[in-house]
Amino acid sequence: MWLTRPLRERSTQLFLGVLFAALIVVTALHLLMPQDSALYVSSYTVTLLGKYLCYALLAVAVDLVWGYLGILSLGHGAFFALGGYAMGMYLMRQIGDRGVYGDPILPDFMVFLNWDALPWYWHGFDMAWFAFIMVLLAPGLLALVFGFLAFRSRVTGVYLSIITQALTFALMLAFFRNEMGFGGNNGLTDFKDILGFDLRTDATRLGLFLATGIALAIGYVICRGIVTSKLGRVSVACRDAEARTRFLGYRVERVQLFVFVVSAMLAGVAGALYVPQVGIINPSEFSPLFSIEIVVWVALGGRATLYGAVIGAILVNYGKTVFTGIMPDAWLFALGGLFVLVTVFLPKGIAGLLFDRKKTRNDSDSDGSDSAKAPTQEATA
Repeated sequence: MWLTRPLRERSTQLFLGVLFAALIVVTALHLLMPQDSALYVSSYTVTLLGKYLCYALLAVAVDLVWGYLGILSLGHGAFFALGGYAMGMYLMRQIGDRGVYGDPILPDFMVFLNWDALPWYWHGFDMAWFAFIMVLLAPGLLALVFGFLAFRSRVTGVYLSIITQALTFALMLAFFRNEMGFGGNNGLTDFKDILGFDLRTDATRLGLFLATGIALAIGYVICRGIVTSKLGRVSVACRDAEARTRFLGYRVERVQLFVFVVSAMLAGVAGALYVPQVGIINPSEFSPLFSIEIVVWVALGGRATLYGAVIGAILVNYGKTVFTGIMPDAWLFALGGLFVLVTVFLPKGIAGLLFDRKKTRNDSDSDGSDSAKAPTQEATA
């Protein structure tokens, strides 16, 4: 089966091993260490790490289409935000009469704006299973419609990138409007619980962190299964020589559409896991700058590697957290300088540096073994 093939790869086993080891270590340090210990991991840190893992899953989704399909999407923030809004709508419906205005049906912002009834597109979000389906369906359906129109028209290259950026910008402007029914500028916030568990408790935060790690593992395996299958080889062929691939009889637009939709769904899952941990979702997540930043994560970590996207997402966001603390007025300059240095000295990203070192070490080992064999051969002669 194509989904089990990646589990036999050494690289996938190493990635999953490191990921699950990190989950276990963080959980143990959070639960077993006393709070005054230097090794204790606080609930704030657990939530912060969970946010990093959400970004890592989002970066893997972008790397799937950019690294292996050659589609530079500058609009994946839209799929991330749609998944987040789907989860946010469910969390808002769970508040019930515990809101500021005490309305059991209408969220607080609708009461404040004098809405008379719940909009039709909010119905069903009081049920968890419906909300979880919409987390996949909303970004997947948008990607399906957009991809069908774009790929059928053979829009490629920078033109496709501009269109994806225009898509997310248009959605951002739409969600800023109060009459859309999504909270306007303030978005959705003040969540109380998820699946009956209080979001403010340490146990729930730890559970969301673990769920995000498991989702990242599943998403990575799915992407790895795609790129190592025949579909993945055709995707790479479409990236490197689309005209020749069409000449060989492959329906390139179908391959592009399938991979694009899968990537959008993974981005939606990342957004859905992000919202309950951060506690808010607003139209700023649709910002084109955010989508560009995601591409930077992938470029920094290493394009067309998947695990490089994870490394890039975690390192950049950790660097952002550090720089905002030690230089709040100039952290953007420090982060920008880091990007420039990596682009100049590591054009293949961090994963490319690791690959080059491994290749150099293997070459030196093979040269050493050949030198050792040479005297033996001469003596035999």
